[in-house]
Amino acid sequence: MVKATVMSDANTTNPGEHSPKATSSTAGQTEVSLRLWAREGLKTGIWEVTPGTFTSTRPGYDEICQILSGTATITEEDGSSFDVGPGSLFVTPEGWRGTWTIHETLRKMWVVSDLPAR
Repeated sequence: MVKATVMSDANTTNPGEHSPKATSSTAGQTEVSLRLWAREGLKTGIWEVTPGTFTSTRPGYDEICQILSGTATITEEDGSSFDVGPGSLFVTPEGWRGTWTIHETLRKMWVVSDLPAR
């Protein structure tokens, strides 16, 4: 029998201990990621990051993001930007590059789909 993976509340579940955000340009910015499920190139989980600015890329995978709490401005490689907050849903496709500016601690639910090696 296959069973569902259940999380009681993605907004309040403790995802674990934060560690320094490697690509941050803000001293003291931290993050934590809790993987909930994975199978054959598909995975999902919860991620949280404290205020600050960091760079981000999507090498070899697409990511679907649903913001659960907090706010941020995401600036694309071409300089255009968009704001996200609770309820925002967006995709960062393979090859995407940009900068995230976190205004208040942000938590997102993520789904990553790995792409086959070229």
